[in-house]
Amino acid sequence: MLSPKRTKYRKVQKGSNKGNATRGTRIVNGEYGIQALEPAWITANQIESVRVTLSRYTKKVGKTWIKIFPDKPITKKPAETRMGSGKGNPEYFVAVVKPGRILFEIAGLNEATSKEALKKAIHKLPIKCKIVSRAEQEAEAKEGGVANEI
Repeated sequence: MLSPKRTKYRKVQKGSNKGNATRGTRIVNGEYGIQALEPAWITANQIESVRVTLSRYTKKVGKTWIKIFPDKPITKKPAETRMGSGKGNPEYFVAVVKPGRILFEIAGLNEATSKEALKKAIHKLPIKCKIVSRAEQEAEAKEGGVANEI
């Protein structure tokens, strides 16, 4: 599972997840991708589950890129613990995702197989997502449309 090798701080605050993504909204490496439509915390387990699903479809032909990384530690207090006595210990890591962010990219497969693989992968995620293609984004950019439209 994905987790950072080192972190500057062991425990972090919750933070807010308002607004749309400003970075990572374009497909850079692959031909097709999964774009988030809602804000969420995606756990390392969920990312791994999507990776396994995509690798089953791509086999040795296609290539997959994971464009998010779980670098935020989430803490939990032990069960049956009284209130107070500080913050709990880190339990798992999450990636903070805002609407418009490209989560995964895929290349090297035909259109039908790529879309089928991404459709299966979307079912593993806890948020609404859509499948986007690089060709659509480039056409949208040429028209002068909103590049970050969700």
